Amino acid sequence: MFKSEVKIRVRYAETDKMGYCYYGNYATYFEVARVEALRGLGLSYRKMEDEGFVMPVLEFKIKYYKPAYYDDELTIETTIPNLPQTRIFFTYKTFNQEGVLLNEAETTLVFVDKNTMRPTQPPKEFINKLIPFYKEDV
Repeated sequence: MFKSEVKIRVRYAETDKMGYCYYGNYATYFEVARVEALRGLGLSYRKMEDEGFVMPVLEFKIKYYKPAYYDDELTIETTIPNLPQTRIFFTYKTFNQEGVLLNEAETTLVFVDKNTMRPTQPPKEFINKLIPFYKEDV
């Protein structure tokens, strides 16, 4: 299973009147975590788009346990639990600087051919980069 971590600091503009990190920011944080996870594998969203693939979000779920606050340093753990096919599933855990679990989330994205706008298999390079993490599954 592939796992990655990224750190994000909560900015003042991302907080609400209660001083909490506004809940809607997490979709953006998870996008950053996804992009950086793939970058860590040597993959690039931009390159995939240039090669004719887009990856729209099909589903997003989140469960909140505790709030984050202004200037908290968050660690987002991103996991790809299964080797992707037409869909790719990501899970996330967000921790504050004390290691407290703040939330857990999931996104499902679909590989889509940019020309036909129809679901498709992921690029071969994408799968080849992930296969070593799933050898027991292959």
